[in-house]
Amino acid sequence: MKIIFMGTPEFALPSLQALAEKHEIVCVYTRAPKEAGRGHELQKSPVHLWAEAHGIEVRTPKSLRQPEEQQKFAALGADISIVAAYGLILPKEIITACPKGCLNVHGSLLPRWRGAAPMQRAIEAGDAQTGITIMQVVEALDAGAMYKKGVIDITPDMTVGVLHDQMAALGAKLIVEVLDNLDNIVPEPQDESLVTYAAKIDKEECRLDFKAPAAELERKIRAFNPYPATYFEYGGERFKLLRCRVVPNQWALAPGALHQEGERLFVGCKADALEVLEIQRQGKKVMGAAELLRGFKKFV
Repeated sequence: MKIIFMGTPEFALPSLQALAEKHEIVCVYTRAPKEAGRGHELQKSPVHLWAEAHGIEVRTPKSLRQPEEQQKFAALGADISIVAAYGLILPKEIITACPKGCLNVHGSLLPRWRGAAPMQRAIEAGDAQTGITIMQVVEALDAGAMYKKGVIDITPDMTVGVLHDQMAALGAKLIVEVLDNLDNIVPEPQDESLVTYAAKIDKEECRLDFKAPAAELERKIRAFNPYPATYFEYGGERFKLLRCRVVPNQWALAPGALHQEGERLFVGCKADALEVLEIQRQGKKVMGAAELLRGFKKFV
């Protein structure tokens, strides 16, 4: 089958690799290179780099709304287009350009968590499970019929970094299975009464408000680890909190109050407290509480 693949980050890469083993990738669409680092050098996406290394044509339009771009897309003569975390809105002319349509590798069990940050929101909300849905792309956001689902359990200590890698691998497996049996699958409509939305993460959300319960904050810390990462400020410095444990607030700490016991560090919350397990100072490596306390006397 001739495929146009549309994806950008690491999440999309396993799907592209798996599809390329069994099908012809006629072209890859990905986000344009962005400036990165102190030198502001243009950095190509993981999908871009892989496609180039394997001799596949790469296109990086800033928009697909122009008729010229739509004509170039259709002229590729692909049977189907596959989307995985591409990052651009697809107009109707792109969605319907291929005879077998356009499918998306979506990172949730639809109709729960439509939108930009489904993995983070699933962990943050305390969901016991999430997964991948292979769905038909339509003009409405993540509203298309579903071809196949795969489930992943969210364990109590799972970060979004760990979940991301499992989801990317599962997405690759499912999209290949769907294409292998495409003509025999009857897509299932989504139940609109069960829809929830995974809003894009705002930078302000990353600042921890210890007036919230410790259990809620612990989930957010895992949901935002490793990126964009939650933080608090102390002594004019920003500290990223990457892993914590909920413990009883036996010291009656006020929300945001820090407490040290030996080489252990605790933070008061609205309900219970958080024990700091992994933390990162500005410009420093990730470290445990003991290492932080040994080198940072201000907490004492």
